[in-house]
Amino acid sequence: MTTPPAESLLFDVAAPPTPVERLLLLADQYVQHNDMLDRLLRAGPASEPDAHADSAQQLAAATRTAIKAVADARLFHNHELSNAVVRLQQLAFLSSASADQGPHTARTLTALAPEAAMECAGTLAYEIRHRRGSTGSVPHHRLTSTHRTALWEIGCGNVVATNSLGRQYVHYRDERVLIGTLRALEADGLAERVPKAAPSAYIGGPLQDRVCLTAAGTTALAAAISSPHSARPPGTTPAPAPAESAARTR
Repeated sequence: MTTPPAESLLFDVAAPPTPVERLLLLADQYVQHNDMLDRLLRAGPASEPDAHADSAQQLAAATRTAIKAVADARLFHNHELSNAVVRLQQLAFLSSASADQGPHTARTLTALAPEAAMECAGTLAYEIRHRRGSTGSVPHHRLTSTHRTALWEIGCGNVVATNSLGRQYVHYRDERVLIGTLRALEADGLAERVPKAAPSAYIGGPLQDRVCLTAAGTTALAAAISSPHSARPPGTTPAPAPAESAARTR
């Protein structure tokens, strides 16, 4: 077998995303899509009513690709993983359907998609490490619990940043994310801000900066939630078994 010339080895080919990373990236795509819809709605009725259609169809295709990635992981489908796959199938259907709707209805159809994709990522990560153990290499970034929580909130699309009177502020929804935490994540190259991409905090207010995961942040978070000692991410705690549920209702 002939050895390839040295010139052909100059460039490394990036490894494809793992199924967990693919779901985290999908959540980010939904966040960007929803931000775009919010900006269309802000522009008013004069904006193009079908401007979101191509993006919605691309999201539907990306979601179906994520479903295939989960299937290719060849995990036994228990109740939780089966529910995650069904949820992804619902997201694909809703995304496709939203392409035929106006911006307001389309925004409603994909409103919960980022968190749903993140929850599916958390479920998949748990199932992989529970059934196969940890076979990957040690991640470059060892996240503290605070940084892990912040990255999770960012992935869900729950974090924006603003500037007022020379000061920077972080606005979060579920879990607390401090400005110092955001700055540390930015310094490590795990998070970044997209200026004026997120909707305003109040009617007529200025657009806010969307905080999103970088490629390194996506990899670090996927590694963190796939760690054998990782707790379940927020929103992915399983329901009690039927027998336990019955006992608690007596």
